[in-house]
Order: sequence, then C-alpha cells, then structure tokens
Amino acid sequence: MKKQSWPVSTSCAVWVWASWAGVAWAQAPVAAPAASAPASAPEIQDVEISGQRQSDTEQRRRSTASKIVIGREDIERFGSTSLGDILKRLPGVTVQGGSQVRMRGLGGGYTQILIDGERVQAGLSLDSLDPEQVERIEILRAPTAETGARAIAGTISIITRENRRRRMNDLKLTLGHEGDAWQPRAAWSREDQWGGMDYNLSLIWAAPDSASDSLLHTVNTDPDPSLGTDRQERIHTDASSRVLHARARLQWRGQEGEQFTLTPILGWIPSENTSSSHMLPGATGGVPYDRSAASTDTQVNFARLNATWRRPVGPGRLEWQGSVGRSSVRSRTLRQEWLGRSVTDYDDESQTQGRSARLQWKYSVLLGEDHNLVSGLEWERERRTEERTSLENGVPASTDFGANYQAQVNRVAGYVQDEWSLSRQWAAHAGLRGELLQTRGDSADGITRNRSEVWSPMLHLLWKPEPRSRDQVRLSLTRSYRSPDLGQLTGASWSSKGTNSPTNPDRRGNPDLRPELATGLDLAVEHYLPQGGMLSVSLFERRLSDYIRTLVTATPQADGTLRYVSQPLNQGRATTRGIEMEAKFNLRSVWANAPDTDLRFNLSLYRSRVDGVAGPDNRLDQQADGTLNIGVDHKIGSVMLGGNYGYTPGYTTRLSDNQWAVRNDRRSLDVYAQWQVRPDMRWRLSASNLLARDSESSSIVGTETATTLASTAPQWRLQLEFKL
Repeated sequence: MKKQSWPVSTSCAVWVWASWAGVAWAQAPVAAPAASAPASAPEIQDVEISGQRQSDTEQRRRSTASKIVIGREDIERFGSTSLGDILKRLPGVTVQGGSQVRMRGLGGGYTQILIDGERVQAGLSLDSLDPEQVERIEILRAPTAETGARAIAGTISIITRENRRRRMNDLKLTLGHEGDAWQPRAAWSREDQWGGMDYNLSLIWAAPDSASDSLLHTVNTDPDPSLGTDRQERIHTDASSRVLHARARLQWRGQEGEQFTLTPILGWIPSENTSSSHMLPGATGGVPYDRSAASTDTQVNFARLNATWRRPVGPGRLEWQGSVGRSSVRSRTLRQEWLGRSVTDYDDESQTQGRSARLQWKYSVLLGEDHNLVSGLEWERERRTEERTSLENGVPASTDFGANYQAQVNRVAGYVQDEWSLSRQWAAHAGLRGELLQTRGDSADGITRNRSEVWSPMLHLLWKPEPRSRDQVRLSLTRSYRSPDLGQLTGASWSSKGTNSPTNPDRRGNPDLRPELATGLDLAVEHYLPQGGMLSVSLFERRLSDYIRTLVTATPQADGTLRYVSQPLNQGRATTRGIEMEAKFNLRSVWANAPDTDLRFNLSLYRSRVDGVAGPDNRLDQQADGTLNIGVDHKIGSVMLGGNYGYTPGYTTRLSDNQWAVRNDRRSLDVYAQWQVRPDMRWRLSASNLLARDSESSSIVGTETATTLASTAPQWRLQLEFKL
C-alpha cells in the first residue's frame, strides 16, 4: 500500500476552510426583525431591467472563474458541422484526428471533457454529438471544486439543450470526400412532448472511410556492423468504419421546480483496417521481412444511462445525479510477413470490457444577492478487464497468452464552493475539494494496489479597476491532478511484430503508476469592447510532481537476451508555463463604414521543463512552442463566408538521456460558405486541410532512428440541413 498526498496538513486545510466558510455564513443577509427603528426615506436608485439573453461575451465577462463561453450565438452563426470545428477556433485549443481535444499544448489526459457534468466515456467522441443539440460550451482554464480537479490543462464543459417544449424535426445530410474515399453522414433529431414528458431524440449515422500512404525509414548507426541498419518501408492503409450513435433526453417536470431527466446513450462502431507494405531495394543490415499484409477487424459497443433529479429544498436546490455505463472493444488482427520463401503468420486477438458507475449529490443555496454556496459528494468506480491472445505460426507468442488482466479505480470526493460578489469591483470564487483514489492493477507479477489522497484548494479572484469598467483582471490559484487511465494500469503486454528493436518495442502497462499532481497559477487581463468584441492576455504556470512519461528500456529475458519494452513510468517533477493572447471583434466596432466582418486572432506561446532530463528540449510530451489561429467570417445577405488559418511549429522533445521525439510543423487552412436558402433550409460547403502538408515524425532511441512520413489530403464536405 502506497500513499501519495499533497504536502499540506489535511486537518489544517479543513480548519482554514471551515473558518472561512463560517465567516461567509455569518455575513449572509438575514431577515430583519419584526420590531425595528423607523427607516429613513429610501434612496432612489436607477434600476435597469433587461429581458434579453446575455451574449456569449457577456456571460464570459460576468463569470468569476476564468472561462470562455461559446453559446448558441456562435454555434448558429457559423453552422459548424462538428464540435471539433467549433473548438479549434479557440485560443490554446487544438483538435487532432477530428475528436482528440487538447488544451495548452499538453497531451491526452490533461484536459477534462464533460457532457452535462459527466466525463466522456471511452468510445464516445465529440463528433457523436450534433452541434444542434448543444446549448453552450464552456472552456475553464483553471479547475473549480464543482467541475472537478482532474483538469491540469483545463476543462471543456458541454451543456446540451434543455427541452424547449416546442416541436422540432431536423435532418442534416452530409457528403464528404478525402483523398479517394467518400464519407457520408446523416444526423436526425426530434423534439416534442408525449403526455407529461418532454423528449428529445437524436440519431447519427456515418461511414468515414479513408486511405493513406506513408514511408517508414529506419536507421541504426551502431558501430557494430551486425546491428547497423538502413531500410525504408512503404505502407498503404485503407480504413473503413460505420458509426451509429443514438441518444435520447426524457424529461418530466413536477410542481414547484421539481424535474427528473433520463439520458440513455447507445453506440455501435464496427471497423475494418487493411494494410500492405514492402521494403524498398537497397536496404543494409538485413530486413525482418520483404513484404507484409495485415487486416484488423474491430467492433466497439457502448451504452450509458444518466439520470438527474432536481428539486427545491428549503432556500436552495438539491440535485442527485447517477450514471452507469458499459463498453466493449473486440479486435482481431491477422498478419503475414514474407522473407524470401518463408512465411510467418500472426494472429492477435483482444477483448476489453469496461464498466463504470457514478453517484453525485449536490446542494446549492443562494445566501444573498450575488452570493452562492455549493457543496457536494461524489462516488465513482471504473473497471477494465482485458484478455489478449497472440499466436505466431499457431504457437503462443508470449507467456501472457490467454491471461485475463484487470484494472480498477475507486474514487470518493467531497467539495464545497462559494461564489461571492464582495463589492462592485471585487468577486471571489473559492472552493476546497478532497478526493480519495484507490487503484488496482494486475500484471504477471501479481496484483498491485495504490491509495492516493488529493486535497485541492482553489481560489479565483476578479477585480475591476472601476465599477463600470470594461477592463478586468482575473487571478486563480489552484491544485489539480491527472490520474493514469485504466489502459495504462492494466499490466498486459503486446509483443512487437517483426524484429524487436529500440523503435519497435514491446508494449506493457504499469499497475504501479501514481497520479500526477499540479499546483497552478493563472493571471488574465481582459478588455471588452462596447460592440461585443474583446481583447485578452493570460499567463499560466503549472508545477507537476510524479510526471508520467512512456519510455523504452532494454529488459533482460530468462534466456539471457534483451528485449526492448515501452512502458509508462512516473518521472518526477516538471514545470510548464505560457502566455495566451486573444482578440475577436467586428470591423464595424473600429470602423463605422467597414463591411460586416468578424475577425478572430489568438496566439499562444509555451515553455516547459522536465527536471530529471538534461536540456535542451527537455519539454513535456507533445507540447510545441505555441499555436496561432487567424479567422475571418463575413456575411453578405443570406450567405456567410469564412476561413481559419492555423499554425503549430515543429519541435524536438528529449524524453531521457538517449531518447527523443521529433515532429514537423503543422499548417492548416479551412474555408466554408453557408447559404440560408429559407428559414427551414440551408446549404454549407466546407473544405479543410487545403494545404495538405505531409506529416513527419521521428522516434530516436540510442543509435536508432525511425522516421514516418505520412501524406494527407484536403477534405471536402457538402451539407444540407432542413426542418421536416
């Protein structure tokens, strides 16, 4: 049993918070006694009442915690076909593969993604949710006690639309083309009432086929002639999949604000991937095979049921949330390798089952004008079971053959959060969250259990130099963490195909991983323009401990040989910091006679350092030096035209004393044209990746370098949206 906790006394933290909360309660306004001195004449004040919905920019300005709000205003204006298209416009946000969303240049697992307060489960990508179903998207750069502390880079919270008690029957048909592959997609949604129930149904079907070509160049400059190699392998891959997502929102409303909601979600994703490769002439040092062919059949199924019950209790509101989910991934790969006249057959099969359950209790109460207190308890369990079989010419390829491995995480959390407008110039958002994590992972060496206690105090301050000023300053001091995912905790291993080498290692999990812990500082200055635009500059820093990184090591075997194994490990301390600049406005806000054109610009610059690795380039994994986005949207009558240019510089990452990762720069150009034919019909033509730059990445371990050069192609999409 191992225990990892923050270097802060638990009892001291609780005492400080209890004292602070007690003062807050004591200062809350109370009802005046029946008998009191005669009141003086009331002071006459100007009161402004507005029945209009706040704009996205106004919601962002009024929030105490630093956040970016993308509401129906932007979603409807740009008519984006996916949530990824919306998110990649934002500062510090990158989207890879259409659905892998990351913030501040950090890799996977650092950004928390929520849909209606629930973490996104495995198999459910953001592309499975139609933008028409989304009420708003909130980007929180720093964690809050209510949304959770598993957000070192930040949180992307997606809030779906409440049932609006009106009939809606919409259909979107999309035809895409990329390279030589067609990509049809259809999305249908219906909203209506049935008896005392409001309901919203949605169904998404897609067939995203694709094809790609790549060149793998492997060079080993070892002085030993028997180890030196120089070979090139050309690879062609065809991928075909079918995606079916079904989602419903069933809502019953009772008396006095009581509300019960059920949200079932189903997904079915079968796919087939075929590849062929051949070695180019002129190879030195020998080759593991002359040519190869492989096919992989995969089927992903998942189901989830969320339930929410809200009701007024006393002066506040009580909310219960619960969810259960189950997913399965079955995959089988058949591969043949030819070397001269000899043939080697591989048969790899895996089956992964995942289960999750979550309960949450939350109580919020308004203590006075602009003073809100929220407290809650959470319980969550995730479990993953993985079984793998690997045959080489019909014989088990490893001792893991048929082994059944499990990984499990139990989490209990409690929090309290107070948001208070102290004056017309100051607002505070303070919270304390405590979490107890218990993990279990199986490996060939047995069962490993870990216990971690994480306390996360959080403080957000908002200051306006003048009460009516459009300038404001934000400051956040927070603690957050990143827990290893169940795939990393599962101790199963995969043997490499072909020749085991530094750049073609075996893969293995690590049940002994501990969560990464982070202390964070965020500072932002914002200026809001009268016509709705805004300018902002923000700084951040995160200091990490128990940083997780995947490294390759040479592992001795029972027969005295060495095999190279890739495994995630805790690597000590690291630091990342950066500056993010954003500007968005309409040209008419600076030039009265300008065309109706919206401009967007954001630039982010990052620096990071892993303490246990010598420089230069001892940065965090997958973090470039920055990102740049420039966007333009122009309206001409019923036609909207726009585009976005994005740039990410190339970078080198030193992973250890003898390991590096290299990535070339990325440049993208996306454009669109949208035509509102009539209120119930519109067309949208979009093109992404118009520059079609090849992707180049290298892995360097010791004297061996493997470089992959992959081609890309522009993607065209034509969408017809109409109301039935």
